[in-house]
Amino acid sequence: MDGKTVWNGEAIIADALGRAPDIQLGADHDGWRLCRWRQFVGSYTLPALPDPIFVVHIAGKPTVRTWERDGWSESSSFPGCATIVPSGQPTGWLVDGELDVVTLSIGSADLRRAPAADRFKRMRFAFSDPLGVALTRQVLGELYNPSTPERDVYVSALVNALQAHMLRGPLGAEAREIPTTAFSAYRLHQVMNAILQHPEDEHSLEEMAAQAGVTPSHFCRIFKKANGVSPHQYVIKARLGRAQELLSSSDTPLSVIADSLGFTSQSHFARAFRHHTGRTPSAFRRRN
Repeated sequence: MDGKTVWNGEAIIADALGRAPDIQLGADHDGWRLCRWRQFVGSYTLPALPDPIFVVHIAGKPTVRTWERDGWSESSSFPGCATIVPSGQPTGWLVDGELDVVTLSIGSADLRRAPAADRFKRMRFAFSDPLGVALTRQVLGELYNPSTPERDVYVSALVNALQAHMLRGPLGAEAREIPTTAFSAYRLHQVMNAILQHPEDEHSLEEMAAQAGVTPSHFCRIFKKANGVSPHQYVIKARLGRAQELLSSSDTPLSVIADSLGFTSQSHFARAFRHHTGRTPSAFRRRN
């Protein structure tokens, strides 16, 4: 890099990855920059960025890990998760296949005024953020429509909402539950976190809807709107993500993995795994 050139975070990411973003919106004078990045395969190191970025994992393979002090993280990111990368901290990434993410960066001046500014001083990897994901998907959906003055105003309003959501601080485990029986984003967080923590459980539609405080049909609609997949598909993805961890780190027989993760049989597990990753469980284990 030219030491005389001031690089923004998006230019640094593009340089590290060897390609420009698929979509870039906003500029320094707007106070934010939004980009879509796709088709990264392998492991790479990202230099320290001048501003923190909010990363929304919208599609692609489910196994994305970050480098921690002694190795790759045990937890992984998959579609529906969000990550905060702080400024001034180099990061390492391991991607097993195609990745599709959107990044939103905000200038330091705006960040200093944010109520949740302290949250951007440390790495927060792969946390559940249904509202951030839903807003991001809506922005992308509009950007692929023909440009009109009305569309541009709407996109700007959506990005402003996403920016406000980011600066307020995405709700996480520390959020307090609102005492109401109506549906809330936090209740959806609760359901998603329960799936990620215990993918082997049954997670029936009726139980998840009851936890969210809505009917099963309404739960299906709001869940898919937030994550892009049905509740059942989300559970399967979580189970297969855990299966990849077991295949990579142990010699546990396939039949035991299938049974422990709630699949009806080893053949059911193998079909789902191959459909999801393009490889059989045995081939995945040999490669890793």
